[in-house]
Amino acid sequence: MNALFALGSNGSGQLGIGHREDVSVPKPAHFHPTQPDAPPIVKVAAGGNHTLLLSAAGRVYWSGDPATGACGLGPVTDVPAFQELRLVRDGSEEIVSVSLIACTWEASFVVARDAQGRNTKLYSLGVGAKGELGQGELMVRTPSATRFKDFPPAGASIVDMSAGMGHVVVVLSNGDAYGWGNCRKGQAGAPEQVIYSPRKVEGLGFKATRAVCAKELTAFFGEPGSGNLAVLGLDKWNLSSGKPAQVPPWADVGASWGNIYILGTDGTLLGWGRDDHGQLPPANLPKLTKIAIGSEHVVAYAEGGDVLSWGWGEHGNCGPQVENNDVKGRWNVIASSKYIPSDSQIASIGAGCATSWVCITPR
Repeated sequence: MNALFALGSNGSGQLGIGHREDVSVPKPAHFHPTQPDAPPIVKVAAGGNHTLLLSAAGRVYWSGDPATGACGLGPVTDVPAFQELRLVRDGSEEIVSVSLIACTWEASFVVARDAQGRNTKLYSLGVGAKGELGQGELMVRTPSATRFKDFPPAGASIVDMSAGMGHVVVVLSNGDAYGWGNCRKGQAGAPEQVIYSPRKVEGLGFKATRAVCAKELTAFFGEPGSGNLAVLGLDKWNLSSGKPAQVPPWADVGASWGNIYILGTDGTLLGWGRDDHGQLPPANLPKLTKIAIGSEHVVAYAEGGDVLSWGWGEHGNCGPQVENNDVKGRWNVIASSKYIPSDSQIASIGAGCATSWVCITPR
């Protein structure tokens, strides 16, 4: 049986655990009675007060504050629980087979496959006064999923999508990257401005395969073994000037509001940027196989089967043991495969705005 566990910030019911109190130990997420069992979750995306879950079957679920429209068309329930994201009004073409999800603070983004199985359908919903919705200057609010017109360009599909607090970046199959939203710090290259519809990021000098968004900056990565990395935007916390001279071959990459992380193919974690709450990788980490990066904390899955967390843990998202709300220079074990049934496994982890997630599936 599948199960999803959540901990951390929950004032808007964004953990979907049946109430609106923060929790510092993992609690099972509830799914609406129409969806009695938790599906296997492969990706978590989080806005300021809402969470989206992407299932292995390509379906999307939401919990949290629906007032912005970022949670689709409802219905709204009294008791916080995950329900399937209703993206279009009755009579419109259903959006099925979702492959990528992302959230800004008050908006959500969904990429779905076309009839050929390619990621060519991009939608936005929610609120964005500074171009976050990517649908032109006049579109500042939509509770139903609005499809991007004439994007991605013909012949290209979307291979990666990332969102920060106020900007979104997508990477295409041809190696081009596009950005929109509040990019006044140069998060999507020059000119530095609010961008109301997808604009190509110029001057990367290599084909991008991944992009990750910090608060006011974007990191673009080339092929995992190429060593290519471009960091565009505000050089706060030395995120641009402090990037590694040699980018190791990587298995995954991520960014918090003030940090960039690279999970090496050898299981080591490289991070740079902000460390006022212990966000950087602590010394003597075991080898890691998965990472999930939240707004100011890290969730990581170690080779031995433990789920670790460290960083800013003010809302309980790093577990109950904190000093001044931080887990600094060390980590907490927030879940472990040692304590789940032997016929189960920890299949995926997630992290959001002071939220942490662990998905358990049958072996």
